[in-house]
Amino acid sequence: MFTGSIVAMVTPFKDGVVDYDKLGELVDYHVENGTNAIIPCGTTGESPTLTHREHGEVVGKVIDVSNGRIPIIAGTGSNNTSEAISLTSHAKEAGADGSLIITPYYNKPTQQGLYEHYKAILDKVDIPIIIYNVPSRTGVSISPETVARLFEFKNIVAIKEATGDIDQASQILNLCDIIVLSGDDSLTLPIMSVGGKGVVSVVANILPREVSELVSSILNGEMENSQKLHKSLFPLCKAMFIETNPIPVKTAMKLLGRLNGEMRLPLCNMSDEHERQLKKVLEEHGLI
Repeated sequence: MFTGSIVAMVTPFKDGVVDYDKLGELVDYHVENGTNAIIPCGTTGESPTLTHREHGEVVGKVIDVSNGRIPIIAGTGSNNTSEAISLTSHAKEAGADGSLIITPYYNKPTQQGLYEHYKAILDKVDIPIIIYNVPSRTGVSISPETVARLFEFKNIVAIKEATGDIDQASQILNLCDIIVLSGDDSLTLPIMSVGGKGVVSVVANILPREVSELVSSILNGEMENSQKLHKSLFPLCKAMFIETNPIPVKTAMKLLGRLNGEMRLPLCNMSDEHERQLKKVLEEHGLI
């Protein structure tokens, strides 16, 4: 359940509150279109602006609607270890299959601090955990050596690698047998070519079947088709980050008529210039 195309799912809002009906529709959409697992309440799901109550309700709703049809991996990270323990405990109680836990942001802990952060969560909650390493947003990167130390715990099952560094993924895989997942859509093929087993995808919010096909094609050793799909998806992958994620993907979903595009401050509507660029990429891909 921790390999393949895993969507970092957006959180839909309507007039400032979570749109739970639309959230349920999105779960069904991914089940029907070949996504291998869903992550609610990750960064793409605007977790920093969700209240603790909303966080629990979003995770619970996704689990209820999925009804065992697809694994649910709840985003439960925080830069406050006790808060991360609380969110992870709730996900476990709600029936989540696993938890995605980002490295603590802003605090800039040492490698030992990172190790002790994850160990403290593992000591309190018995649930499979995916480490999420995205230094561009957290200000700290977990080293391959620290990942290998943590992999000695049975519940550390995977790492979402979003450093943009293929060498980092290779170093991790040289030190331990943890599942490495690409945290960047545009690097899915390169990371999987050195031993990665899938992607935590933003683009899968709009093209779930294509992302799933790309991953399965790579896993099956179908290199020619993998390269074709990579080239086809690449412009969309890059377009998803012309502004801060999830602004572009929510705007794309609005342009495609799948979502109203509403976000919570401090995220705001995309600039007119970037929206024109995004629309052009969607048109060139045949989506509009």
